[in-house]
Amino acid sequence: MIRIEHLSKSFSGQVVLDDINFEVQKGEILVILGGSGTGKSVLLKSMMGLVRPDSGKIWIDGKEITQFSEKELLKVHKGIGYLFQEGALYDFMNVFENIAFPLQEHTDLDKPDIEAKVKKVLEVVDLAGIEGKYPSELSGGMKKRVGLARSIILGSKILFCDEPTSGLDPIRSRDISNLIRDISKGLKCTTVITSHDIRNAFRIADRSVLIRNGKIIAMGTQAQMEASSDIFVQSFIQ
Repeated sequence: MIRIEHLSKSFSGQVVLDDINFEVQKGEILVILGGSGTGKSVLLKSMMGLVRPDSGKIWIDGKEITQFSEKELLKVHKGIGYLFQEGALYDFMNVFENIAFPLQEHTDLDKPDIEAKVKKVLEVVDLAGIEGKYPSELSGGMKKRVGLARSIILGSKILFCDEPTSGLDPIRSRDISNLIRDISKGLKCTTVITSHDIRNAFRIADRSVLIRNGKIIAMGTQAQMEASSDIFVQSFIQ
């Protein structure tokens, strides 16, 4: 479903990604782990085509996207849901309008069908009945859920989540992680998540990738990561 080959990226001479290679299988949940500034978000944005790499290739559902035009990338983006770190909701739109926006932009559905889809997806994220509220009226956890609802409203089969537990307390971090896992498995999405939240990552991931200084230093299941003899890997996961 997703393949990364020899991906590298620098900004102002500083290497952020250094010869990154991995694959994400169809229906898999892969978590990209690492501390702040290790290149996790740059990698995720590269996979979406929002950041163009200096070298390497990115295959999304059989298409190599690194040299795609904006028009070609737009077609790819229609098949990808993206949950931004802070939810990235439009403050001037209420919940209904935020979630309905992708449907209005990318489909020919009429108003009753859009209303039905928004209502259904709000039930999926356990937020039924809040269509009229504005982002300023929502808690941090609720904003994440609304952002998640918007990211899956088009029925995308690929879901990217950038630090979905950032800024949340342990209980809400667990809840949003569980929700992402359940939605991913229920919709059979291929899901890639960036995180430094090792506990929740191991609970929901099929596999994890650990990045340090722009390089992958460990990759595998929880058991494989825990069996690593690398000192940094052991210090990070514990």
